Amino acid sequence: MDRRLPRAWHGSSVAEFCAAQTAEIVGELTVASGRSGIGVDPEQNGAWQSQIEILKAQFRDANGSIYLEFNIPRMGRRIDTVLLLGSVIFVIEFKVGARTFDRSALNQVWDYALDLKNFHEGSHEAVIVPMLVATDATAPIAVATPLDSDGVARPITSGASTLRATVESVLDAVSRGGRNWFGWEESPYKPTPTIVEAALALYTQHSVEEIARHDAGTANLRLTSKRIEELIAKAKQQSKKLICFVTGVPGAGKTLVGLNVATLHRKDEASDPAVYLSGNGPLVMVLREALTRDELSRRKAAGEKPTRQLVSEPVKAFIQNVHHFRDEALRSDSPPYDHVVVFDEAQRAWNVDKTAQFMKQRKGQPNFSQSEAEFLISYMDRHSDWAVIVCLVGGGQEIHTGEAGISAWLEAAYHKFPSWGLYISNQLVDSEYGSGDALQIVRGRPDVHLEDGLHLSVSMRSFRAERVSGFVKAALDCESGAAKELLRDMHGRYPIALTRNLGLAKEWLRSRARGTERYGMVASSKAMRLKPHAIDVRVVIDPVHWFLDGPEDIRSSWYLEDCATEFQIQGLELDWVCVSWDGDLRHVENGWSYHDFRGKRWLGIRNVGNQNYLRNAYRVLLTRARQGMVIFVPRGDVGDATRQPSYYDQTFAYLADLGLDVLGDCK
Repeated sequence: MDRRLPRAWHGSSVAEFCAAQTAEIVGELTVASGRSGIGVDPEQNGAWQSQIEILKAQFRDANGSIYLEFNIPRMGRRIDTVLLLGSVIFVIEFKVGARTFDRSALNQVWDYALDLKNFHEGSHEAVIVPMLVATDATAPIAVATPLDSDGVARPITSGASTLRATVESVLDAVSRGGRNWFGWEESPYKPTPTIVEAALALYTQHSVEEIARHDAGTANLRLTSKRIEELIAKAKQQSKKLICFVTGVPGAGKTLVGLNVATLHRKDEASDPAVYLSGNGPLVMVLREALTRDELSRRKAAGEKPTRQLVSEPVKAFIQNVHHFRDEALRSDSPPYDHVVVFDEAQRAWNVDKTAQFMKQRKGQPNFSQSEAEFLISYMDRHSDWAVIVCLVGGGQEIHTGEAGISAWLEAAYHKFPSWGLYISNQLVDSEYGSGDALQIVRGRPDVHLEDGLHLSVSMRSFRAERVSGFVKAALDCESGAAKELLRDMHGRYPIALTRNLGLAKEWLRSRARGTERYGMVASSKAMRLKPHAIDVRVVIDPVHWFLDGPEDIRSSWYLEDCATEFQIQGLELDWVCVSWDGDLRHVENGWSYHDFRGKRWLGIRNVGNQNYLRNAYRVLLTRARQGMVIFVPRGDVGDATRQPSYYDQTFAYLADLGLDVLGDCK
């Protein structure tokens, strides 16, 4: 670990801590805060003094280690106190002057404990007890709560005067036997942030290495990010124009790489400004709102009085909708302000027909003859000196009609922009990325380079099992042998349950989520006959409320009333997901049968392209959960011609045969 950036602002034995002057420790915390660019107001200074005095009074004769302000970079926060006593890690959050125990504070300290358990290597095998201390509360001595299967207790409450006694009761219940904590603080921390957490951390100047250290995934991310930066520097120094194609498995961090590029070249700081672009409207809305809320909160905490509009403007410049960027090119012949643009999900750019139709109907351009990819390259080509386009490419992610796939970019570069250099992931040859014959054509052109370092091969969405995306691919490709093997490999690390009872599915989600872990229901946009189960995919959710608002808001995912489709959830993720499976995609003897509900009946989908869109929709839905999922397959109804049991039974039997855990009586 880099000792210039210690994980805790203070770390010592409990004996050394108690022997030190309070003012000395407060000074140490203040200096560390300054180095981190965080100001210290009198209120924080007073809170530190109170915490230190309480800890000294309660643990003067204890034998263990203590850490103050322990960094949790994935969450952008710090734990007030970590105590290592006996065989237990106590994670303590103080609320100085409080007489009651706030639910949000309980969830906060619970989240800290779960973060250590999941991402801090030295804490993986330890018992971890989260504690909320309201210093002025008259709480009785808490009885230790049962441990969950991973060794994390449910949060315990305490007042200042009963803190030591509460800790002792935990040690009596768990074990007083000590363990070797040597090197615990320096133990590797390997977080896998959600895309929202990553955006927040990067926007506040954390590095990609800090927030995404996950073994092979870390090296992969670092290598790819570094290579992109080298190509940007090369283009700028040599006045070249380059397109860089980055591939990756679902959840491998393509968006994280793109956000990192945009962060390193923020407009107000860089001479080579960059912008992150996405055609995924819900993703743009959620990230913008999350960044705006966070920035408002941090500025208000610092004593400022910012307006929402003032805070949101630079956020809008940082993350833009690709269609708005494209439309700007129609307003003048000038080049864009940005020399570097990152196109997330570049394979979703529109083909010629859809672009021409849109331009004619919506923009008054009747003779438009370019694909969206070609037009976007032409816009960047207006720069007289240099430009870089970074295309982030996902496999099997096309879910809209009219999406051209990555071949449109390759064809446009080959036929219309021969002076642009191409740096291409060597995995783009995989049929999953849809490059087709176009890749073979461009490979014969000078200044085309295939590179291993431009592929992200390790999924980080699920920190419990990196092979989830492989399992989903095998299951949808009807490679049952491979799917069974991958599922066995994930056993105990990433639970996948199967049921025909929606009530059981919802209870499964609620029983597994801890702290602020988010859960929700998803279904295909063609799942029109789930309405008898109160799942209506025609009700369009507001992704901002669904993904960001709390469990008390009926519009949030937590309420399990509104269902997100592949269009709202692509690029985003939850901790736990219920995938509701309708009769649109049915397993049959030789594979899948594809259906669309029109009027009052199901019609077969015969167009191969539209079949792929539907299968990809389920691929998206089945790869949204970080920690586990439950799949609900209805029983159908013999009295309803649109919900015949035969539409569902074979699908359920196929999934059950793969080895999924079946909930309830599903005969």
